[in-house]
Amino acid sequence: MTYFIIIIGLLIGSFLNVCIYRISKEESIVYPLSYCPKCNTTLKSWSLVPIFSFLLSKRKCRYCRELIPMQYPFIEFLNGIIYLLLYLKYGLSILFVKYAIITSLLIMISWIDYKLQIIPDGCNLFGLVISGVFIIINDFSTGSFLNSVIGFCLGGGIFLLIAIVTNEMGGGDIKLMGILGFAFGWENILLITLLSFGIGAIISVGLLRLKIKNRKDPIAFGPFIAVATGITILYGREIFQWYILYTFR
Repeated sequence: MTYFIIIIGLLIGSFLNVCIYRISKEESIVYPLSYCPKCNTTLKSWSLVPIFSFLLSKRKCRYCRELIPMQYPFIEFLNGIIYLLLYLKYGLSILFVKYAIITSLLIMISWIDYKLQIIPDGCNLFGLVISGVFIIINDFSTGSFLNSVIGFCLGGGIFLLIAIVTNEMGGGDIKLMGILGFAFGWENILLITLLSFGIGAIISVGLLRLKIKNRKDPIAFGPFIAVATGITILYGREIFQWYILYTFR
């Protein structure tokens, strides 16, 4: 089963690459069939095998010999590894499916935000629909739904307030945090918020120190939210237990 989960993760990672490219170009993600963005040649099935086709082709398109960006195997590998970690923690469960979909969505959002400084409304809408579906699957219990509503208001509200005060937070980030609050509840969205700002501060200072970015350059916040969410999914319970242990001992 472990190998099956990794393969599924790699295949979905390959699809994420398609989504990233086409959503960025405002194209359909289902039509036409996969093609080389350089020569527009429709790719054969053996050119779509995650990672292995990249290695066998020596990082070049089989038709025009243009270099294939490292983004493609990286996202495939990343998605496969994340699916493996989720499976090892949650097994083959509803939670695994929920978190697998959300993390894949966040990988896609992160890359688009990193490249274009935007989080597409369509991605956020998909996340909202998925969150609602899993609330329904969990019997739509009153406590669970109320927790999700509070999480939605808290996640989106905090970032909206920051946007009003600083004028430096994008609308896509506000919507994404509201949706994650809806998906994870108020306690987890607080942890995601704290972690995202901590990670963002560390990386931003590093980029400035290394002179990769200057103070006027925009830095996408979506990837920080995604990393914080991944940490919360995998280690959120342990972090809360550690906090309670060392705060109230």
